[in-house]
Amino acid sequence: MKSTAEIRQNFLDFFQSKGHEVVASSSLVPHNDPTLLFTNAGMNQFKDIFLGIDKRSYTRATTSQRCVRAGGKHNDLDNVGYTARHHTFFEMLGNFSFGDYFKRDAIYFAWELLTSEKWFNIPKEKLTVTVYETDDEAFSIWENEIGIPKERIIRIGDNKGAPYASDNFWQMGDTGPCGPCTEIFYDHGDHIWGGPPGSAEEDGDRFIEIWNIVFMQFNRNSNGIMEPLPKPSVDTGMGLERIAAVLQHVNSNYEIDLFKKLIQEAAKIIETSDLESKSLRVIADHIRSCAFLISDGVLPSNEGRGYVLRRIIRRAVRHGHMLGAKGIFFYKLVKPLIDVMDIAATELNQNRKIVEDTLKIEEEQFLKTLERGLFLLDQELVKITGTILPGDVAFKLYDTYGFPLDLTADVCREKNITIDESGFNQCMEEQRKRARESSSFSVDYSNVIKLDDKTEFLGYQDTESLGKVIAIFKNGQKVECINAGDDAIVILDKTPFYGESGGQIGDKGLLTSANLEFSVLDSQKYGKSIGHLGHVIKGSLKVGDNVTAAIDIELRERIRRNHSATHLLQAALQRILGNHVHQKGSLVNENYLRFDFSHNQAITPEQINEIENLVNQQIRHNLQVDIEFMPIDDAKNKGAMALFGEKYENIVRVLTMGDFSIELCGGTHVNRTGDIGLFKITSESSIASGVRRIEATTGQNAIEYIHHESNLLNQIEQLVKSDKSTVLARVEQLIYQTKVLEKTIEQLKAQKASQESAQLLNQCEKINNKNLLIAKLENVEAKALRTMVDDLKNQLKTGVIILAAINNGKINLAAGVTNDLITIVKAGELVSELALKLGGKGGGRPDFAQAGGMDILALPGALSSVKQEISKKLQAG
Repeated sequence: MKSTAEIRQNFLDFFQSKGHEVVASSSLVPHNDPTLLFTNAGMNQFKDIFLGIDKRSYTRATTSQRCVRAGGKHNDLDNVGYTARHHTFFEMLGNFSFGDYFKRDAIYFAWELLTSEKWFNIPKEKLTVTVYETDDEAFSIWENEIGIPKERIIRIGDNKGAPYASDNFWQMGDTGPCGPCTEIFYDHGDHIWGGPPGSAEEDGDRFIEIWNIVFMQFNRNSNGIMEPLPKPSVDTGMGLERIAAVLQHVNSNYEIDLFKKLIQEAAKIIETSDLESKSLRVIADHIRSCAFLISDGVLPSNEGRGYVLRRIIRRAVRHGHMLGAKGIFFYKLVKPLIDVMDIAATELNQNRKIVEDTLKIEEEQFLKTLERGLFLLDQELVKITGTILPGDVAFKLYDTYGFPLDLTADVCREKNITIDESGFNQCMEEQRKRARESSSFSVDYSNVIKLDDKTEFLGYQDTESLGKVIAIFKNGQKVECINAGDDAIVILDKTPFYGESGGQIGDKGLLTSANLEFSVLDSQKYGKSIGHLGHVIKGSLKVGDNVTAAIDIELRERIRRNHSATHLLQAALQRILGNHVHQKGSLVNENYLRFDFSHNQAITPEQINEIENLVNQQIRHNLQVDIEFMPIDDAKNKGAMALFGEKYENIVRVLTMGDFSIELCGGTHVNRTGDIGLFKITSESSIASGVRRIEATTGQNAIEYIHHESNLLNQIEQLVKSDKSTVLARVEQLIYQTKVLEKTIEQLKAQKASQESAQLLNQCEKINNKNLLIAKLENVEAKALRTMVDDLKNQLKTGVIILAAINNGKINLAAGVTNDLITIVKAGELVSELALKLGGKGGGRPDFAQAGGMDILALPGALSSVKQEISKKLQAG
C-alpha cells in the first residue's frame, strides 16, 4: 500500500517525466492576489500566467499545493469532522499547461497516471467521467480515444441556476480565469449508498470525484463577459487526501495513514481511547490548517485572515476539552504533524518554535473564557422552549466571551438546536463583516494593465538613462499621446526608476526631452514592465518617443540607506532574539524604515540598545555589500533569507553584507555599510498577537531625530528646573508629589460625597416599608456617585437609590438596590431604561449600575416616570 507521502511524490515524478517543471507550493497567504482570503486551489500561484500578465521559463508545471478553505466564498469549516471528505487544509495535486498542450494531452496524462500498472493502477471499470454539456471535443476523446463506454461519460449542464454556473464549468471567483472541465469519479462499489454524478443520489459516498481537469479558455470580467485567454491552457486539481483514500482502499479521508497517525497522537495527548470520535477528526484536521497558516505568516487576530485562524484554533480546543483534555494540548501536535507530512513540512519544521508558541498563547487565552462561556451557553439552552437559540444570546457569547458563531453552532448542533442567525447578524453587523472578510478582498482583473513588454531596469548602476516610450495609460486606458496637464502612466523599454516592490517604495524624478517635462511621482511594477506615474508639466509625449529618465538622486540615496539598514536589522534581531524571528512585512521609504517580525513578547529597552549597537557596529565596520546572481536553490543552500511576500525567479539576486547578512533582494542598496552613516530605532510596538514592529531611521534623518530628542530633554530640564544629571530624579519627585495630591483630593471628594449623602436622606420616601430615594445633583463626578450610592445603601439598610448628576452639559446616572430587593428591582434594568429616555446608554449588576445621558431637558420627566414604575414594584413586593 502506498503511503500518502509516496503518492504525492509519485504524482510529481510522473508529470516531471512528461516535461513538467516541479514547482514548490506557494504560501497559504496569496500576497500577490488581493481577490483571495487564502490560497484555495493549485492554480492560484499561476493566475497571472493564465491572464497573460506574467511569463515563466516553462510552459508545463506540476505542484502539490497547500490549500485552506475556511473563510470567504470557499469555506468548508462547518462540515469538518462530520463528513468523510471535508477539510480546512488539504493538498491539491495539479498539472498545468500554459498555452502548451490542451484537452487531448491532459486527458491522456490523467488516464495513464490513474490506470497504468507503473503508477496508480486503478481498475478502469472503477472510473466514471463528466464533461460540460456542450464540450463535444472532450466527450469524443473519452469515448473514441480512451475507450470509456458512453454510459460512463456524463454531460453536466448549467445546474446551479445561471449561465456557466455548473459543476463542470470551473471558475476561481466572480472574476478571473475559467473554463469547462471534465471530472473523474471513482466508484467505491454498490455496498455504499449513492449514485453517479447528475443523478438524484449523487450526494452519496459511492461515486467520489478524485480529479478535476479544467480547460482554461476564458477570463470572466466584472460584467460577466467571457474574454478568450491569450492561449488556451490546462489547470487540474486532485485532492491528495482523496486519492490516498482510494489507493489505500478506505472510504474516508480520515482513515488514510496521515490522519490515522494524527488522530492516534491527538488521542494520546488528550488521553482518550475513543479513536472514532468526530472531535478527534476535527483536531487532526485543524492542526494542519493552523500550523501551516502560522508558518506562512498568519497570526490570530480579530479581523481578516487572523480572525479565521482564531476561529479554527478555538474550535479545535473546544473539541479537545469535550474529550476531557486537561490544560493546553493543541500545540503539542505540531511535532507529530511535521513527522507525518514528511518533505511537505520542511518550512513548517523551520518555523516550529513560533508555531508552537503562537498556538500555546492563543489556547491559554481562550481557556480563560471557555469554561465561563460554555456554562452561560448551557444556562441559555436550558431556558429556551423550542429548538432555536435567540440571535442576541449568540451575539452576547461572541461579543463578551469571544465565542465565534460557529463554535456556538457546534454546541447547539449536538443538542439539535439551531441559531437565529438573522437575529445574530442584526446585533453584530460590523463583526459579521469581519467574520466574512472575503468581501473586502476584491479586484477586477479586467482593469489590470496588461503588457507583454519587459522594461529593462538600469537603476542598479545608473541614475539617468535614455528610454523609449512603449506604452502610455491615461485614466486606465491605453492611449497614443498625452499633453500638458495630463496625469498618466508611462512605460519605457529601459529605465533607472525602481518600481515599488519588496517593501521599497518606487523612485521619483523626471522624464524629459527637447519639448517635454514629465514629473514622475511614483514608480510601480506591472508584470515585467515598470510604470512611471506622474504629470505632464509641459510639452507632449507619444508612444515611440525617446526621453531622458532621471531619478531624484538624493531621494534614492536616503531610500538605499534605509533599505540596507533593514537587512542589518533583521540579522541583528535573529542574533539577539533568536532564529524564530522572521520578517512579516516591511516598508522602506526616504524618511524611515518599518520592519514587522515574529516575536511573542515586547523587546526590553536593554535589548533595543543591544540591537541598535550591533547594527551600528556593522555600519562602522564598513562592510562590502556584494551582489551575486545564482539559482534560487543555490541561494537557499548558501543561507540566504527570502523576504516576506516577494516573488522570485529561478535565478535570484543575492545580497551579502560581510559575514553578517545574506538575503534574496531585488532592491537598491548602498555600496558599503558605512554609507548608512547612523542607525536609530524610533519605536517598538505590537501590531498583532506574536508580531512586533520596529521603526527606525538612518543617516541625516537619524541625526535630526537625536537632535530633536536632545532638544526635548533640554526643554524638560528648564520646566522642572533641573539639569541632565538630576532631571530623572526631579521628574520622579514631581510625579510622586502629584500622586500624593491626587490621593488627598480623592479623600476630600469622598468626605464631601459622604456629607452630601447624609443630606440626601431627608429626600427619602417610604413605600411599603421600603426606602426610595431619587435625587438630582449638580457638579458631582461619576466616581463620587458610586461612593454616595454605597453610603446610602449602608445607611438605609433596605431601599432603592437613583442619583442623577449634571456635569458640563452631560448626565451621569447611578442606581443602587439593597440585596433584599434585587428580586423585585434590578439596578441594571433601571439605569438602562432611564438612559434610553435621556439619549444615552449603560448598565451593570442587579445591585449597582451606572449610565450616561445627554438630554438634560428630559431628565425631570424621565426620573418621574421611573419613580412611578419603582413605586408600583415596591408596593406589589
